[in-house]
Amino acid sequence: MNFQRTSSSVIGALLFLVSIPASYPQGKPRARDLGVPFDGTPGPRNAITDVKGVEVGHSTIVSGEGKLEVGKGPVRTGVTAVLPRGKGSAKPVFAGWFSLNGNGEMTGTTWIEESGFLEGPIMITNTHSVGIVRDAVIAWRVKQGKMMQPWSLPIVAETWDGYLNDINGFHVKEAHAFQALESASGGAVAEGNVGGGTGMICHEFKGGIGTASRKLEASAGGYTLGVLVQANYGLRPQLRIAGVPVGREIAERAFRSQDDGSIIIVVGTDAPLLPHQLKRLARRAALGLARLGSTSGNGSGDIFIAFSTANEDAGAPTGTLSLTMLSNERMNALFEATVQATEEAIVNALVAAETMTGIDGHRVTALPHDRLREVLKKYNRLLERSPKGAADEHAVVRQVPHPASGDRAGSPPARENETALPLRAAGRQFAAGNAGGPPRPGKARIRGRGTSGRALRYQTRRGAISS
Repeated sequence: MNFQRTSSSVIGALLFLVSIPASYPQGKPRARDLGVPFDGTPGPRNAITDVKGVEVGHSTIVSGEGKLEVGKGPVRTGVTAVLPRGKGSAKPVFAGWFSLNGNGEMTGTTWIEESGFLEGPIMITNTHSVGIVRDAVIAWRVKQGKMMQPWSLPIVAETWDGYLNDINGFHVKEAHAFQALESASGGAVAEGNVGGGTGMICHEFKGGIGTASRKLEASAGGYTLGVLVQANYGLRPQLRIAGVPVGREIAERAFRSQDDGSIIIVVGTDAPLLPHQLKRLARRAALGLARLGSTSGNGSGDIFIAFSTANEDAGAPTGTLSLTMLSNERMNALFEATVQATEEAIVNALVAAETMTGIDGHRVTALPHDRLREVLKKYNRLLERSPKGAADEHAVVRQVPHPASGDRAGSPPARENETALPLRAAGRQFAAGNAGGPPRPGKARIRGRGTSGRALRYQTRRGAISS
């Protein structure tokens, strides 16, 4: 697309690029369906399973209601399994891990630090079930006959669900870990009140499991990166979505005075990264967490792990190996993708979660979708679907006052003359006579002023929105 500098009387506009995401596996909306704006291009499922070979499974345990009886319930817990190469492979992956705040647990990380390899699945459960899940993974791997060494050092991470769940009743059993492993698949990933996220709380709304992915541009290698989170952290006033103080705007039913939660973040990619590079990638998940307002409190166990499915034969026990490695200078796009996917995965967890009542009548409400849309709209951050509802990318064109024209800055966009055009057609319409320069690959920008005195701003990224 070529943009030429010419004079024009075209009315200034702001273009919103809207992608219609894949349907949610349980028929629920995801954050993009509600109009939450995110940067970057997601994969086809917008899930960690967009990374070829990765499988995810859950075992969810919900029973009982009313007063807590330790050992009987109510029970609101479970197990989630992430298998980097799927159930059919015993080959390890390169991995790195990072602890932003260590008031939590992720077993097996000392061997990752030493060897650079992750062998077997990543399991996530509640704090007091780490031991049984770890033992179950060993039993499962022995049964499968797919251990590289005579011993196994499984990765099992946790967050605390004791506000809703009879956590000291030890309701997670070996069979639940087996179920999560055996049910793992490479398809769409269930989110919210499932698996290890069943009883979790995020920013004093109901939390749980969330996932998202990013597909890099061909110029950046075309790699895929996915994130899965078990979100159980944060205070309500801290919560920001798309830069909007959602937690302060939806303040009712908050119940905590300090941050005693945690979050586990799993990052997977098919980019050829070595262990030290994957540790760098794991650290960037902290920036995605920060976008939502977390300060990683003293009581929080914020532990992240990253793995690469490339270099499939790197774990060969003998011989000299040839490895592929992405240069450090080319990692910036992966850093950005990690931040973006982490942010979206957490919001997806909040959007998917449902109101839950647990022990002693403790009730945690879900993030209300209608209120979220209202707050985003109030701050001019709501993305509305293309009126045509097409699966193709479309631009919704709106007339936007420039602050200098006398309209109040930050006011909602005017609705008159709103149209929907395919993105390329919209670009041609504005390129026909507005100031601008040649765009960089994957990005176009026009800035100018029409004869109406209103500003023209046009900026797009493929599959993303910038305003």
